[in-house]
Amino acid sequence: MAIAKRIIMAGGGTGGHIFPAIAIANAIKKISPDSEILFVGAKGKMEMEKVPEAGYKIEGLDIAGFNRTNLLKNISLPFKLIKSFNQVRKIFSDFRPDAAIGVGGYSSFPVLKYAQSKGIPTFIHEANSFAGKSNKLLAKKAALVFTGYDKMEQFFPSDKLIHSGNPVRENILNARIGKEEARAFFNLESGKPTVLAVGGSLGAASINKALSGGLKKISEAGVQLIWQTGKGNAERAKQASKGFSGIWCGEFITRMDMAYAAADLVISRAGAMTIAELQVAGLPAVFVPYPHAAENHQFVNASRVVEKNGGRMVEDYKAETELVDAVLALLKNPQLLEEMKASVKTMAIRDADMKVAEEVLKHIGFQ
Repeated sequence: MAIAKRIIMAGGGTGGHIFPAIAIANAIKKISPDSEILFVGAKGKMEMEKVPEAGYKIEGLDIAGFNRTNLLKNISLPFKLIKSFNQVRKIFSDFRPDAAIGVGGYSSFPVLKYAQSKGIPTFIHEANSFAGKSNKLLAKKAALVFTGYDKMEQFFPSDKLIHSGNPVRENILNARIGKEEARAFFNLESGKPTVLAVGGSLGAASINKALSGGLKKISEAGVQLIWQTGKGNAERAKQASKGFSGIWCGEFITRMDMAYAAADLVISRAGAMTIAELQVAGLPAVFVPYPHAAENHQFVNASRVVEKNGGRMVEDYKAETELVDAVLALLKNPQLLEEMKASVKTMAIRDADMKVAEEVLKHIGFQ
C-alpha cells in the first residue's frame, strides 16, 4: 500500500509562479489523494489569496526580493532573510515534509535552502529559458530540476534535468469554446479578425500607449480588439476608444479561456507561463518583452518562440511606433498566420503538471 507524502510547495509573487504550483499540487493529489500539500509564500503577495482559493493551506513568510531600482530599500533585506529562515524552521518542525518543490519567487530560496540543510529532497521548476540566480544556486543540491524549455544544460547539471514543460491552468488546458461563443462573451462580432492584448495584471505602458495611438488604424483595418489594460489603466483606454466599435476594454480578464478562444493573434509580454498558455491555445503572438525582467529573460523566452516561427517580437522601446503595424501586417497574411498557428501547436506540452508530479513522487518513494 502506498504511503501518503507530505510536500511543501514554495514560491509565488506572480501568477507565473503561482498557477503552475497549483497545477503541480493538483496533479500530485490526482496520483496520491491522501498526500498533504502545504504552500509557503511571501506575505502580502498574490499567493496568499490565490492558493486558498484553490483549496490549499498556505503559510506566509516575512520576505522581500532584491530591489534593483531603489537600493536603499534593500537595507532591511538581511534581517528579513534571517526572520524568514526562523519562520521556515518552525514550518518544517510542524509539518515534517518529505519533500519541497520550489517554483521561483521570493519564498522559494529560504524554503529549499533549509530543506537541503536537513537532507530533505528538493525539486526545482524553472519556467524561463534563462535560469534565475537562486535556482542556479539551489540546483547544486537539488534532486531534480524541471524546466519549461529544452537546452538548459548551460544553467543546471545535465544529470538532474528533466524537460517537463510549463504547467498550464486546467481551464485553459481543457477549454472547448467556439469563436462565436467567445466573441459574444466580449460583445464582439463573430466574423471579424480579433486581437487580444494583455500586459499582465499591472498592464504594460508601452503596449497601452501603442494601442491608444493606433486605434484608428486598427478600426480602419476592420480588426476587433480585446484589451486588458492592467490595474488603473482601464478608464484612460475607454476614453481613447470612444467612437470606435469592436473594442472591449478592462483592467483584468477573468475568463482567459474565453479570451484565447476569441483571438486570432495576441499581443503580450513574454513571461514563460503566458507563452505556455499560448502554445496550448495554439495562438501566435507579437511579443513585447518586459525590458527590466531579471537577466532579460523575457527577451530570451520570446526569441525561442520567434526562431521556431511561433511569433514575432517588437522590443519595448519600439512598441509605440511599430507594434500596431506589425500586428496588422500579420492579420493581412492569413496563410502566414495559419503557418504560425501550426508551429505554435507543435511547441505545446499538455501534461507538464503530471510529469513533475510523477517524477517527484517516484523519487521520494511513493509506489
